[in-house]
Amino acid sequence: MSTYLPFKVDLSGKVAVVTGGSGVLCSGFAKALAASGAAIAIIGRREAAAVAVAEEIIAEGGKAIGISADVTDKASLFAARERINRELGTTDILINGAGGNNPKGTTTREYLFPEDLEEKAADIATFFDLDESGVRTVFDVNFIGTLLPTQVFAVDMANKADAVIINVSSMNSFRPLTKIPAYSAAKAAVSNFTQWLAVHFAPVGIRVNAIAPGFFVTEQNRNLLMKPDGSLTPRSEKILAHTPMGRFGDPDDLTGTLLWLVDKGSSGFVNGVVVPVDGGFAAYSGV
Repeated sequence: MSTYLPFKVDLSGKVAVVTGGSGVLCSGFAKALAASGAAIAIIGRREAAAVAVAEEIIAEGGKAIGISADVTDKASLFAARERINRELGTTDILINGAGGNNPKGTTTREYLFPEDLEEKAADIATFFDLDESGVRTVFDVNFIGTLLPTQVFAVDMANKADAVIINVSSMNSFRPLTKIPAYSAAKAAVSNFTQWLAVHFAPVGIRVNAIAPGFFVTEQNRNLLMKPDGSLTPRSEKILAHTPMGRFGDPDDLTGTLLWLVDKGSSGFVNGVVVPVDGGFAAYSGV
């Protein structure tokens, strides 16, 4: 297969479920796991997008199916599990990759200024303007969207050899970014939940870890990071100024960490960790 692999691991006979698998980062995860021999079930809200990624994998010689399901709806996840078990087999690897932000859980400015309380402009959203429904949506898709798939699929993973769960957190979980309090808090919950699950599932042989990507350009954040002409926004310039490696991440930058975490021979005693892949952003103090 032509998918980039920094090294080879053997996942032959394994079944991997990837939620959010039609997105930029998680489609890369799905392709890397398929290139390593696993059969892939791609779960996304939009069936056409999930099927499109599955077809790319099949075209490269892999085995995959695309399924429409909502990670915040347990009934749709059970329906997905029934089909996966029937067509591919029971789950060995679960990638909880579904997530995202909501503009209603975002502030316009980095700081609250006195004038925002006195004569706030109509186009300014402060902390006090955060919409409860928007914040709940962010927690639902990120945290509940990690918890429910784990409940649905991990029941088949218990007591299986080499069962692995990988959650997708964020470097926001270590230190919150300005403007996005809901997303930062939700990803912090994912990281904490990763550690809790690692302890809880240890007796039944399921290892649980997380990957915390730094700044990668995706369809969800492109408008925040790039101007229409492709140049950097002021926020992007600030990000790169605080990233020692001086660039955004490429999806392939995550592949090695993914393969290391799913391979028992490489990380069989690694459990309950959240691995930053951020070009040094979290390590840099700004001076």
